[in-house]
Amino acid sequence: MQSIVVLFVMSLLVFVGVYAIGNPIDILINPQADQIDRERAIAALGLDKPLWEQYLVFLQGALTGDLGKSFVHATSALGLILERMPATMELAIAAMLIAVVLGIPLGLWAGLKPNGVAGRSIMAGSILGFSLPTFWVGLMLIMVFSVMLGWLPSNGRGPTTLLLGFIPVSFLTWEGLSHLVMPAVNLALFKLALLIRLTRAGTRESLLQDYVKFARAKGLSNARVIGVHVLRNILIPIVTVIGLEFGSVIAFAIVTESVFAWPGMGKLLIDSINLLDRPVIVSYLLVIVALFIVINLAVDVLYSALDPRVRLTESKG
Repeated sequence: MQSIVVLFVMSLLVFVGVYAIGNPIDILINPQADQIDRERAIAALGLDKPLWEQYLVFLQGALTGDLGKSFVHATSALGLILERMPATMELAIAAMLIAVVLGIPLGLWAGLKPNGVAGRSIMAGSILGFSLPTFWVGLMLIMVFSVMLGWLPSNGRGPTTLLLGFIPVSFLTWEGLSHLVMPAVNLALFKLALLIRLTRAGTRESLLQDYVKFARAKGLSNARVIGVHVLRNILIPIVTVIGLEFGSVIAFAIVTESVFAWPGMGKLLIDSINLLDRPVIVSYLLVIVALFIVINLAVDVLYSALDPRVRLTESKG
């Protein structure tokens, strides 16, 4: 019920915010067109109705899964979004895998050896990951690995292969994987820095807890103390952050997709904003809201699996 309310409120805010700005007719219609042609185009797009009536028409269609037709492509706006979604999801998943696979071990290392050269170097690198603008890092990656060294392609997605018979992915071929590497690394840098710092802070805090001291007093090996008692406890807040950050990676992959000409939802959104293609803009934002809701639900379920106290509290309630 909360999700339905959130979707409704967001649809209203997004619709009013997008439809109250600019006039797509000024972009879509030839400036030399006469008034009759303009009025015919306005009526065809449904822009002759007052804003509240346009919203009711949109809401009625949304309840049946129809978010309207693109002004530019004259096809389903939701269909355009879903067509581009596999490319964005592939890029986002690759970026989060890089961030998680590298961020948690590096953060754990920095937390266990905070005063060592490696620990200080890891934290200095994480500061760079926070500080450097995504678009600048992307341009530098292109200049070094594409222009100067010629190792990796600078743009596009490369050839795709159907996964499970219907999901187009590029990482199954070497050429497609070479197209994926730089955008994924570029998108992962900020999340990598965040996970390093979060894991380090959790590790430093856990090492001071009584259960860790008790485990060491029992004579447990260092690997078991870290792997079972430290890592399991710090994973609880980390999983929550990973879930939320995964949603933000999907939503804010726009810059990376634009820099590397990656054919995902973000690039489609930029093109739609330039052309004031309102149905596509609204559809994109509502799809992102729905993804955030689903991801939050998955995080809640995983959180209860990691922390038995959550299940105990729910059963008592």
